[in-house]
Amino acid sequence: MPRVKRKVETCMGLGNLPDPNEKVGNAMYFAGVDIAKRRHELCVIDDSGDILLQLPVENTKRGFEKLLTAFRTKQLTNQNVRFCLEATGHYWIALYCQLKEHGFSVDVVNPIQSDALRNLYIRKTKTDQKDSFILADLLRLGRATSTQLASETVLKLQTLSRMRFEFVSQIGGLKNKVIGILDRIFPEYPGCFSDVFIKTSRELLKQYSSPEELAEVDLTELSDFLREHSRGRIGMDRAERIQNLARGTFGISIAIDAFTLELRLLLQQIEFIEEQIKEIEDAIDQVMEEMRPSDETPYRHVIETIPGIGPVLAAAIIGEVGDITRFKNAKALVAFAGIDATIRASGQFEGTRNRMSKRGSPVLRHSLWLAAVSARRFNPKFKEYYDTKRAQGKHPNVVTGAIARKLAHLIFALWTDNRPFDPNYKWTAGSTN
Repeated sequence: MPRVKRKVETCMGLGNLPDPNEKVGNAMYFAGVDIAKRRHELCVIDDSGDILLQLPVENTKRGFEKLLTAFRTKQLTNQNVRFCLEATGHYWIALYCQLKEHGFSVDVVNPIQSDALRNLYIRKTKTDQKDSFILADLLRLGRATSTQLASETVLKLQTLSRMRFEFVSQIGGLKNKVIGILDRIFPEYPGCFSDVFIKTSRELLKQYSSPEELAEVDLTELSDFLREHSRGRIGMDRAERIQNLARGTFGISIAIDAFTLELRLLLQQIEFIEEQIKEIEDAIDQVMEEMRPSDETPYRHVIETIPGIGPVLAAAIIGEVGDITRFKNAKALVAFAGIDATIRASGQFEGTRNRMSKRGSPVLRHSLWLAAVSARRFNPKFKEYYDTKRAQGKHPNVVTGAIARKLAHLIFALWTDNRPFDPNYKWTAGSTN
């Protein structure tokens, strides 16, 4: 049977799928895979853009074996086929690993990139089959910027850091709920401690969850309880204050038993998640130890030498960045973190109130922000920069964002050169821009 040419129009819905019995010769072929949770969609084209094969691939071992069988029928091998996958969530990783184990060349593109490149095509329709063709065609045309799966060490750091990020976020939500309950049943309580969630306050709320219990407890017993859990720092004066506030509280007096139960359970849940975070941080520390250049080196990675970046933040940054060489310059790293400024301009108009793009990795962006908050306190140069900009009337968040961008430039420079931070290095306000 003569080979039937199927052009781009086939993928756009103007033709039929190829004959599964069709054979191929010795040439280069490009496979695009539209990733989904249960079933991927595969499209293979030749160097002319003609569709050779379209096939649904289940995200299972059986589905992958079906793919290999179809490839053998078409005489497609790891020597003449390149793959392009869209990094949709985490669903692409299993197929990526299987393809790499079988010797295939695999490129991975960011969904943001593939969405933008999809606009190159005239017919802006979207189906899985058409998307898989577009991915294959982008690879054929050399328009796909590849992203590779990180090394095992980096993948560990990424997984652990993202899990920690999620757990910390959960604790923030739970603490807001606790404050919400106190606002209803005992609104005066937050003023009794510098922080509602310090150990002494938590233990007190777990033991005496309602204002009524605090109002009726023996004052000496309450004082002894506070003294024990604060290691002697809090005693009778604080006990008298808390009890007086509890007796005259402006809080509600209905459904107290339900609110106090919720309060105790939320505090227990916070403590449980905090224990899990500690376990995650121990695991991060072990992985970071594997990256130590030598036993004589006091740091595990050069970015840990930057004031404001400790092991936890360093692990998060390394896990998100992976290989620093995949960024051509510091501006690319800033853009990947999503801390670059958006630009609004049209004709004679040019916006003056630009904001962070927030298009990149949220974990990396959050980590750089926390590092900037710390750096503006502990790094003399950044502290001087922060104070100068604040004196000029800049908002704290604006200046902190600028410091985060400078830190990204500093991280790129040190990581690229593999040299530790030198506080005596000649630094100017624009040296990291």
